[in-house]
Parts: sequence; structure tokens; C-alpha cells
Amino acid sequence: MIPGMNPKQMKQMQRQMKKMGMDMKELKNVKEVIIRLEDKELIIPNAEVSLMNVMGQETYQVTGKAQEVEIEEELIIPDEDIEMVANQAGVSKDEAEQALIDTNGDLAEAILKLN
Repeated sequence: MIPGMNPKQMKQMQRQMKKMGMDMKELKNVKEVIIRLEDKELIIPNAEVSLMNVMGQETYQVTGKAQEVEIEEELIIPDEDIEMVANQAGVSKDEAEQALIDTNGDLAEAILKLN
């Protein structure tokens, strides 16, 4: 249901939409809606979700209070990089991996840090 609209207004709007080839229905039992952005997620628990279909094009309307959650980017370091840093700096693979993590994957900086 659209906020601020009483059931009678909603029914009239649905009839008008049907005449224009539009179909709108509520999705039941929605637990949460998650919108993933590059640096964060918007989580909307217990969201009210409406699905509108206009000539085959689906549009979702989401109503609810969003919670922002920052995304921590996981650094993936290839084994080849770890081996190269370990060989160049003359240290163990564990030390090389930690140096790469500390330098955000920068090979040259990791080698300099270990020397």
C-alpha cells in the first residue's frame, strides 16, 4: 500500500492503472530488502514491497526504514605475489603476506618494508 492512501483511494487507483495496462500487487512475507552499493549496503528490514508491471517492464517500490552498513573490502593477494615478496625480501611467506596486507597489496612497498 502506498503511504497516506486509504483503501478506497488505493482501489480506485488500481482500477485506473488496470485500464492503462498497468498491474500492481503487494509482495507478501518480505523479510528484508538489501541494496548493495559500491561502498555500503542499505538494509530495509520488514519492508513493504509493491511490484508494478507496465507493458512487461517490472518496477519495485520499497517502503521502510533503511539501515546503512559499510562494506569492508576484502583484499585478495595472489600466491605469486606472496612468493615474490618472500623471495625478494628473504622472509617467510607468512611475513610476506602480512607485509602485503599492511601495504594494501603494493609489492614494492611490501619489499621495502621488510628490508
